[in-house]
Amino acid sequence: MSEHSDSDDANEGSESRGLRKIIHVDMDAFFASVEQRDNPELRGKPVAVGGAGGRGVVAAASYEARTFGVRSAMPSVTAKRLCPDLIFVRHRFDAYKEASRTIRKIFEHYTPHVEPLSLDEAYLDVTDDLLGIGSATRIAELIRQEIKAKTRLTASAGVSYNKFLAKIASDQNKPDGMCVIRPGQGADFVAGLPVRRFHGVGPKGAEKMARLGITTGADLAAKDIAFLRQHFGSQADYLYRAARGIDLRPVRAHRIRKSVGGERTFSEDISSGPALRETLDTIIDIVWDSIEKTEAKGRTITLKMKYTDFQNVTRAKTIDHPVAEKAEFARISRALLDELLPLPLPIRLMGLTLSKLEGDGSKPEHPRDEAQLSLL
Repeated sequence: MSEHSDSDDANEGSESRGLRKIIHVDMDAFFASVEQRDNPELRGKPVAVGGAGGRGVVAAASYEARTFGVRSAMPSVTAKRLCPDLIFVRHRFDAYKEASRTIRKIFEHYTPHVEPLSLDEAYLDVTDDLLGIGSATRIAELIRQEIKAKTRLTASAGVSYNKFLAKIASDQNKPDGMCVIRPGQGADFVAGLPVRRFHGVGPKGAEKMARLGITTGADLAAKDIAFLRQHFGSQADYLYRAARGIDLRPVRAHRIRKSVGGERTFSEDISSGPALRETLDTIIDIVWDSIEKTEAKGRTITLKMKYTDFQNVTRAKTIDHPVAEKAEFARISRALLDELLPLPLPIRLMGLTLSKLEGDGSKPEHPRDEAQLSLL
């Protein structure tokens, strides 16, 4: 695939202006790509990771499947109708985690400032890189080359002076591509984007914006903060800054772990009970695996969901003893979901956490190192 770079370096001379050098690396169709890598018979074919049965849900889709409209969180029967030749494979989280660990080591060869968002994506702050390379663009190129050499997988990268722009840039030339947004270009770059490209704006959110005459970043930037707060509540401040290419969040490599959890943002909103339960069961599997690996001991289980109107809803249950068995963790999690069904609106995000941690769960850790996963 072609690689695009708008500059030799997004942040040349940035330190003197107080800017950072941020890279966002995002693996291409990660779960499905691992399956195609490990099984030559799947290469070049439409592949979906997930269950093929009547209640199955697509967890990830290869690019060949995506050309037919197959997306993550889509019911498997819908995916099969869109792509009759779709090949379903069961997930192999151990294989995905092994590849993710290799990728993490590559990141840490260049900088200690790595903020994983999931198994397949991370922010890197390379303002002061370990090898003294100095160019964020060159570092991103080297990282992508090394990932391909060591894992036989492709990654896309975005390079810019803040996290919001770097994340948008990494999606600009997917798959196997790169985009650089230099200082001074952020606001203009964002102005030409459809609002659907903004992280956190789902299909329903984009529809709401369209009704308000907002279809591009420029349209969004034309609205004052009072208007945005009136219509988008707690999301308003983020939208106001993002429309101007502003993001002051630092890359956070470490923090004190206060919870172990995972969440999933859907490419398509979902509302049906079977799809929600299937998704929750997937999150339960991965989060419990993290709980066991970190030896976390907690007493509060929290289910979080974000509706298509950006409002969050949570349900939590605290018990009088640390959750000791997966069966108990699953039972409580499913009961929390059942309390909310039927949903008043479709959701675009679901998350599950174990908190009120004791013992080893309170030690400093990578924030999302297999313990807080943003699932595909």
